[in-house]
Amino acid sequence: MKLLDLLKLSISNLKRRKLRTVLTVLGVLIGTASVVTMLSLGIGLDELNKESIAQSGSLKAIDVSVPYTKQNDTSKKTEPIYIKDETVKSFSKLEHVEGVSPVLSTSVIVMQGPYMLRTQISGVGDDYMDEIKLESGHLPKDKKKLEFVYGNFIIRDFLNQKNARGSFFETNKLPNVDYYKPMFVIFDTEAFEKANAGGENAPKPPKKYIIETAGVVKGGASMDDFSNYNNYSYGIYCNIDALKVMLNKIYKNRPIPDQPTTKKGKPLKYLVYDSAKVYVDDMKNVLSVQKQISEMGYQAESQMEWIEQSKASTNMIQMVLGGIGTVSLFVASIGIANTMMMSIYERTKEIGIMKVLGCDMNRIRDMFLIESGAIGLIGGLTGVIFSFIISVIINALGVAASVSGVDGDISRIPVWLVIAAIIFAVIVGMLAGFFPSLRAMKLSPLTALRND
Repeated sequence: MKLLDLLKLSISNLKRRKLRTVLTVLGVLIGTASVVTMLSLGIGLDELNKESIAQSGSLKAIDVSVPYTKQNDTSKKTEPIYIKDETVKSFSKLEHVEGVSPVLSTSVIVMQGPYMLRTQISGVGDDYMDEIKLESGHLPKDKKKLEFVYGNFIIRDFLNQKNARGSFFETNKLPNVDYYKPMFVIFDTEAFEKANAGGENAPKPPKKYIIETAGVVKGGASMDDFSNYNNYSYGIYCNIDALKVMLNKIYKNRPIPDQPTTKKGKPLKYLVYDSAKVYVDDMKNVLSVQKQISEMGYQAESQMEWIEQSKASTNMIQMVLGGIGTVSLFVASIGIANTMMMSIYERTKEIGIMKVLGCDMNRIRDMFLIESGAIGLIGGLTGVIFSFIISVIINALGVAASVSGVDGDISRIPVWLVIAAIIFAVIVGMLAGFFPSLRAMKLSPLTALRND
């Protein structure tokens, strides 16, 4: 008997018992849909965790700072540990490192009309700046001209000096500040406070500098929409080289605020950075680079740490969900085995005739395996289709936002899961039909022909 004949015979046998076949396929459908749906939820939850963590910064970036216990440590004869230009160069030489951006922060006062803002600005490198998404304007790249990029929530912190009760947090009204109109910036905040204090020895008010706005971070200033918030919403950013030029111009040979000094109170010959951001070529190399930086005596943190910590819990969830679905498919396999056994009992005489005519025992086995495999294939295909429908419904209900706080699809079915589910359903079907097929092979031709 040829393979094509076996296929035709198997399909014919399935059609003869339509109701039984449909019910068995339905069992496989439910089992497959359960497995795919459960695993899709686990996959979606894992991806949502990554996306949620990624909102706080690049997954390929490492934040480097000086450990608190080593900050301004003058107890030893050696120089306290700092992040300076030499340090940045040493980070850039590490394997898998693509770029390093030092971060230099300084206190400023920003003024426009009656509004004033006491805050800090951060000078950053191009790699860091490229991560910022803008609502309007451009990223400052000029290393000589100082321009600011304002976080989308910064406008809330401007205070009206003529109306002490007119803050945003009391009135819920945004200050009448236009980023693209002249912004006056005072860098020497200490001199400003002394001048405002008055007195006989009060110094002259420090110079105000007009600093143009390069851009505004993407997102509105509304507190109602969580999607407006990002990692740069509350910051003011500028090109670090332009900031260094400005600070050297203002302070010349005087100590720059927040910068360490010698024991005699004189400024150091180099600038000390508040922190640095190290960019790695691939996410899988982040932890190894992070370990190297930690061994150099610095505090290194990355988003990949949180992802690795969450992997254990998400893997456990996937195993539980997948196990639940697998139980359903196992129950379906029992149904397939039962169907095949019933088929053998009903076709005992047919099997006997085939044996008398000299049909190969393996062909008889193959016939039943094809039938059980076909049930698994049909059930697997329809189960996958049904799981897609369930997935669409789950995502439409907005379950992701309530579970993780991040908008997106919590049920995600990748291509590999579809293929694996169908193959698994076919294998389960054939395994369920294997033992009944062996029984068919062992039937005595004489006993089979006598069966009524």
